[in-house]
Amino acid sequence: MTTKVSTFPLRLPVSLKAAVEKLAAADGTSMNQFIVMAAAEKISAITTAEAFFAERKERGDPEAAIRFLTRAGGEASRSDDELSECS
Repeated sequence: MTTKVSTFPLRLPVSLKAAVEKLAAADGTSMNQFIVMAAAEKISAITTAEAFFAERKERGDPEAAIRFLTRAGGEASRSDDELSECS
């Protein structure tokens, strides 16, 4: 089975190219193969996240969420319950 391949020029900042060269060499692969695998991993992560959140959305119950958020009782916020100032 052969895979069709497309080529295109890729512009990388010098520092990123150097990092890719170093990691590809440590991995025992070419820069091209390293970048192909990195792109495949990113696509997989995005696809997996989209499927996960789509499934979670289907299970969601907006009315139950509103009831939970507007329920009576609970503990009032404390006076020291604040974010500290960022330096």
